[in-house]
Amino acid sequence: MDKIQDFLFKNQAFIYKILLFVFSVSLMVYFFPKGKQFKYEITKNKTWQYETFYAPFDFGILKSKQAIEKEKQQIKNSFIPIFSFDEEIAKTKIALAREGFENSISDTLNIDQQVDLINFIENQTKEIYLYGLKNESIDTLKSSIVYLKKGNLVQEVPEQKILSMNEVLNLIDEGIKVNGLDFYQAELIDFFEDFLSPNVYYNTTENKALLEQEIAKISLTQGMVNKGDKIIEQGQIIDAQRYQKLISVEKKFNESSYSDENLMVVTLGQIILVAMAILMLLLFIKQYRFSIYDNNKQLSFIIFNVLIIFFLNLLVIELDPNYIYIVPICILPITLKAFFDARLGLFTHVITVLILGFIVPNSYEYMFLQIIAGIVTILSVPELYKRANLFVSVGQITLVYLISYLAFTMLQEASILEINLLNILLFALSGLGLLLVQPLIYTYEKVFGLVSDLSLLELSDTNNNLLKELSNKAPGTLHHSLNVANLAEASANTIGANSLLVRVGALYHDIGKMYDAFYFTENQTTAVNPHDDLPPKESAKIIIGHRMKGIEMAKKNKIPDRIIDFIRTHHGTTTVYYFYKKQEKLTPNEVNIEDFQYPGPKPFNKETAILMMCDSVEAASKSIKEPTSSKIEGFVDKIIDKQIEEKQFVNANITFKEIEKIKEVLKDKLKNIYHLRVEYPD
Repeated sequence: MDKIQDFLFKNQAFIYKILLFVFSVSLMVYFFPKGKQFKYEITKNKTWQYETFYAPFDFGILKSKQAIEKEKQQIKNSFIPIFSFDEEIAKTKIALAREGFENSISDTLNIDQQVDLINFIENQTKEIYLYGLKNESIDTLKSSIVYLKKGNLVQEVPEQKILSMNEVLNLIDEGIKVNGLDFYQAELIDFFEDFLSPNVYYNTTENKALLEQEIAKISLTQGMVNKGDKIIEQGQIIDAQRYQKLISVEKKFNESSYSDENLMVVTLGQIILVAMAILMLLLFIKQYRFSIYDNNKQLSFIIFNVLIIFFLNLLVIELDPNYIYIVPICILPITLKAFFDARLGLFTHVITVLILGFIVPNSYEYMFLQIIAGIVTILSVPELYKRANLFVSVGQITLVYLISYLAFTMLQEASILEINLLNILLFALSGLGLLLVQPLIYTYEKVFGLVSDLSLLELSDTNNNLLKELSNKAPGTLHHSLNVANLAEASANTIGANSLLVRVGALYHDIGKMYDAFYFTENQTTAVNPHDDLPPKESAKIIIGHRMKGIEMAKKNKIPDRIIDFIRTHHGTTTVYYFYKKQEKLTPNEVNIEDFQYPGPKPFNKETAILMMCDSVEAASKSIKEPTSSKIEGFVDKIIDKQIEEKQFVNANITFKEIEKIKEVLKDKLKNIYHLRVEYPD
């Protein structure tokens, strides 16, 4: 039992990676669609590269989307709507027409005039309510014929016979003129405006349901293919007719179910393919980004983002596969580039797209579009902390989507007019969705404790509290840190390292010196040196101690671990040589070099290695007397070569060629600092 516990304790990081791998693969495969997968790729107007294909079963040939939409439009155009006729209102108005007008008749009218007006009103009211008075809110319909529903009877009538109030008033106005009642025109018009009420209504819900019923009757197939019939020969072009047959057989094939035994085999195949994809991602990280592979939190973060993109796409597919392009999948490479680097972001994006290719419709088209978009994303977002760059990138990514999709439409449909406008809208929405990356990155920083370029930019501000405190307590150290930051940034740019990261690391690498600042030469403003009164061993302890004090201060101020790494490693395992030699003179046989040696660790990446070189060169350059070009060149070579000799860079993925480039940068920068002129021969 003790051996097992000891084994688990020693290998807990590796065991966690295995569990993470098994968990991610199992989760994806569990939610994979379990229908059959058609083994042929179907692309319209492309040559059929497979063997001659015969129908494996009887199936109906699906109609194209365009044909179905055309039938739907025809049904909508020919649909006869139903209007509800309220008979009670009609009967009431006809019955009350005489009484209503008699109450408003002027006493000056004689009997004949009253009879004429009452007869006119009764006749007009009957005529108006013969087909009814419709509500003014009813829009003009496309159909010239409508169904008028009176109780249980439905009558087909011309739409124009159901009058609106304006049409009624025009009709009454004509009747007044025909009957010679112009003298009473105003009174009659006022009466009808107050008296009449609409009694014909358009039932939106009922008509919508009827229209949907008619559309639902549309047959989705046209013709049949019998089992064994030849569908397409090898080398033939997949034209529109063959394309419909192929996608019809594919749809029926995918909808058919497996037996329990076959389902187990299919699931095993899915496990193997997904496991291979995730394994390739982990092996890539181990081979080329070992520091990330060694950090389980960062590794979990990468797998977590892959799973998020996977489930977003799976959710859209479950709701409606036609909306698959609305998922802003390019958020994945942008996010990983912000926290790590472009190469890792692109590789992870490609692996994720390959996994999604198992479940999305039109997998080849989908994978091509998303991989191209991912490449453009990596190339077009050089500095995420510049907000304008993100907006420009959104435009570029959306444009690439549109151009690629347009090319596929031209290839498949042989016409630019057949382009799906829905997909154009989805590409635009997907591009806008990328704008969510900045709040997403901020959230990830807080949850996972990572640091992005946006945070680095904030940390590089010398007005923040920690650097202001350093300026007040150790102004010489801040000046040294700024000089180192400039040298390190230039060096990083030369070899393609993260210049912003190394600059921020340089600004904070010596913050521990604000404690006992006077013990460090750059902060000594007088000729008095406190080390003169201390034993060399004690002096070395103070000098070495600034590293641990800096780490403690950084953690207290919630500086990210990625920056604290620079504080840990900027002296590696080097020796405080001056005090070691001083102690050696005092007690030649009793000196212990470990008392004068930094505890490490050594630099473990290019950025921390750059800082070690720049820090040592900048600090030691103050001791050069009467600097010349040759002195500076020899001085830089001597310091860095000694670090190489002491194997300070064995854990950093930096080459000798890159170190030589850094040397040249440091030499040029120091020459500029000391304003050296060209050395003329004697």
